[in-house]
Amino acid sequence: MNKPLRRIAIFCGLLVLALLIRDNWLQYVKADSLREDPDNRRVLIARYATPRGDIIVDGKSITGHAETTSGDFKFKRTYKDGAMWAPVTGFVSQSYGATQLEAIEDGILTGNDDRLFFRNTLDMLTGKPKEGGNVVTTLNAAAQKAAYDGLKKQGGKGAVAAIEPSTGKILALASYPSYDPSTIAGGSNADAEAWKKIDKKNNPDDPALNRALREVYPPGSTFKVVTAAAALENGLYTDADEKTDSPLPWTMPGTTTQLKNEGNIPCKNATMRVALQYSCNTVFGKIGSQLGNEKMLEEAKKFGFDEQQFVPVRSSASVFSDDMNPSETALSSIGQFNTAATPLQMAMVASAVANNGTLMKPYMVDSLQAPNLDTLEKTEPEKMSEPLSAQNAQILQSMMETVVKDGTGKTAQIDGVTVGGKTGTAQHGENNSKNPYAWFISYAKVGDSAPVAVAVVVQDDNAVRENISGSGLAAPIAKSVMEAVIKSKQ
Repeated sequence: MNKPLRRIAIFCGLLVLALLIRDNWLQYVKADSLREDPDNRRVLIARYATPRGDIIVDGKSITGHAETTSGDFKFKRTYKDGAMWAPVTGFVSQSYGATQLEAIEDGILTGNDDRLFFRNTLDMLTGKPKEGGNVVTTLNAAAQKAAYDGLKKQGGKGAVAAIEPSTGKILALASYPSYDPSTIAGGSNADAEAWKKIDKKNNPDDPALNRALREVYPPGSTFKVVTAAAALENGLYTDADEKTDSPLPWTMPGTTTQLKNEGNIPCKNATMRVALQYSCNTVFGKIGSQLGNEKMLEEAKKFGFDEQQFVPVRSSASVFSDDMNPSETALSSIGQFNTAATPLQMAMVASAVANNGTLMKPYMVDSLQAPNLDTLEKTEPEKMSEPLSAQNAQILQSMMETVVKDGTGKTAQIDGVTVGGKTGTAQHGENNSKNPYAWFISYAKVGDSAPVAVAVVVQDDNAVRENISGSGLAAPIAKSVMEAVIKSKQ
């Protein structure tokens, strides 16, 4: 071969090599990023070309699909009781993407998950259309309805989280106000208008906010359960009926400020049982100050504070601060100052106490199913931590049960059921200028079993301030959720 031809052959060979390298680069290296590129219209068209799999509660789908009448997307998502289930499902929209379970389990729901590769290949060869799989949740439909209806009836804003203590299964996750994801699932002008109405920029009530997982509130006196646990675990007090060293009035260390109690209640040197029963700030503030920031923080972290939870939807980290002085620690130990918690977090606190001191990792996806209903993945209960010994947990149970039997939580009593709880009224706004948050955390026991632990928070800006209490606003909702779970298991 003469020299000019050899040069042309080498040049052509290099061009072919470059083409092969580029082709492999696109197919194997860039494939995922190109497939997930929001500007890749063909991917979006393929995504909505087949019906999406369903999210399942109690064996029934709470999602569906509908054929669109215009555009190049064939199907869109529909939701049953969408506003009630939005904090669980999130949304999937032709225009606005996806959130929460719809986003996290998108591969299963669209049928694109790698675990469905062989099934999809077989269906392609046989001409069968591709199908999405299902996400089976741990949710209890009756409990969710009781939670949502209770919040809606109360009005204002609020959230409920309910957990099965022995496993960590999330039984209810409600937020109010809410929105119907069906209204934003398509790409029409009506969907755009619905989006504007739920957008926080246009709606200060922020109905799209998942208050059960993403909002942190001062937990108020419900946090005294954590402080009582810290006192027992650190040996400061060893019995519910041992008198505490709690003078009245009590001046916070390093200040001239007296910590106040709500009303004329028997808090002077009260036992921890009486202090929890009447919700004595002085007793639990002093306990927190005596134990110190380090020990209080250690106990709070055992309950899950200062750490995001993934259930698998992300829950914001609840807060108990470090580097606080004794008076700040005192205030934080009664659920004020910097202390802040999600409803899920406070349900975890009640759950650990009810489960004899063992905190199970919360989760709300029981299993993932292939389109033929074969199980692809099953979630197994997992121990998260042990905030209390079994002995101390039982002491704390007896204290919380006194709160419901003879204290501030009487409105949560259920005939024939042992209920333990703690009310809370948390300050809100600069210098406590806004209506406080009403809290209630609780668990129900039937025999030796505790099927449910609940946390409820209510923020009602229109309520008469003097009428706001955990007992009055939040406890009745918790009671209805506990009753729903118990009835569903009978």
